[in-house]
Amino acid sequence: MVSKNNRQALLGKKLGMSQVWDENGFFVPVTLVEVDTNVVTAVKNEESDGYKAVQIAFGAIDPTKVSKPLAGHFAKAGVTPRRHLVEFRTEDVENYEPGQELTAEIFPDGAVVDVTGTTKGKGFAGTIKRWGFKSYRRTHGSHKNERRPGSVGACATPSRILKGKRMAGRMGHDTHTTLNLTVVSSDAANGIIAVKGAVPGPKGSLVVVRTAVKGA
Repeated sequence: MVSKNNRQALLGKKLGMSQVWDENGFFVPVTLVEVDTNVVTAVKNEESDGYKAVQIAFGAIDPTKVSKPLAGHFAKAGVTPRRHLVEFRTEDVENYEPGQELTAEIFPDGAVVDVTGTTKGKGFAGTIKRWGFKSYRRTHGSHKNERRPGSVGACATPSRILKGKRMAGRMGHDTHTTLNLTVVSSDAANGIIAVKGAVPGPKGSLVVVRTAVKGA
């Protein structure tokens, strides 16, 4: 099992799903993640910051679209501006330095990773679609109540709706992490990682690939 304080990470863009053949001739569904422009922008330690962490950046961006504070931050690290910044905790800060480029070699073939992304937004949804509630029977006298949520709270005690009640609302667009995915192929030359299975988010969305905290 890998310690959660001793992990590696890469930022990437979800390219979509594909399939490969395994050694037995079976199709294996994979998700392709582009990780070709990762760079270290800051290394934090206990002496100066009170904790150990590494800040990485990903994605090309027009330098004119970066604010002056961020432009100075990138210039201090000696790298060109990037679109996304993420910081992750790790105890191996001695192995990183500002300006260092990170490639897909961090996660070789067979590595087990956790992938974090933002799920697809589904818009406003009712309780049946959002939470899987069962509908009423569509019979005579139902008065078109088959998709209504029903009672949502007591009238006297506590005479309010309790927090966390499953009701209608915005569905999706949540941060989600899929655990223990296997790296089927790691192409450092093209900056692409193929992960077995599906990862959260639509095509083109930002994902974070990290060393699996629970192991295989």
